[in-house]
Amino acid sequence: MNQDAHLLYVEDDETLSFVTKDNLEQHGFIVDHAIHGVQGLEKFKQSSYDLCILDVMLPEMDGFELAEKIRTINPQIPILFLTAKSLKEDRIRGLRIGGDDYITKPFSIEELILKIEIFLKRKYIDKALPELISLGGYTYDHQNLELKHPEYSKTLTQKEGDLLMMLINNRDKVLRRGTILESLWGEDDYFLGRSMDVFISRLRKHLKQDEGIKIENIHGVGFKLTAK
Repeated sequence: MNQDAHLLYVEDDETLSFVTKDNLEQHGFIVDHAIHGVQGLEKFKQSSYDLCILDVMLPEMDGFELAEKIRTINPQIPILFLTAKSLKEDRIRGLRIGGDDYITKPFSIEELILKIEIFLKRKYIDKALPELISLGGYTYDHQNLELKHPEYSKTLTQKEGDLLMMLINNRDKVLRRGTILESLWGEDDYFLGRSMDVFISRLRKHLKQDEGIKIENIHGVGFKLTAK
């Protein structure tokens, strides 16, 4: 699965980036490395990538600003942030501006590869799905991650789209937090649960044009999507 996966990796730490890039390439990924945000943006404009790995603390343009600029060019591409272990607020901020996940430093290459592969697996769409899915006043095209309403349209990120699809497939049922985390984040973890809550908030915002659509929080258990 890794043979054709093209990654953009933006990290200014020379030693860390050398080791990480080398390990990723040994696992079959094609990796373009940039040492600062401006260079990363130029590379993104010049090539087609399957996933971006962005350090938050970058010279010239930080990872958050770079992610926002990438999102204006490609709303769908998965973005994985690298954050300092002590800066929990960075993780939430990164998710709120459109990041899909984060990994804290120091990290193992196995952990990084696991997160990358979770995203790449989600790209393989179930061909049995209908092209357009109706949800209240919305239509959702999961293959193209397009959510449309007569008064609103949005191209979702891959993780937003996958989470919405899970909720739709379990409409009117309680979808347990652990099930979502295991399926989309790879493990059931407290801090990943906070990330999931950010994504639920993002989906609620995207669906607010139809007051009949609710994503109900079942405290301590999970979420239930309903649509009148």
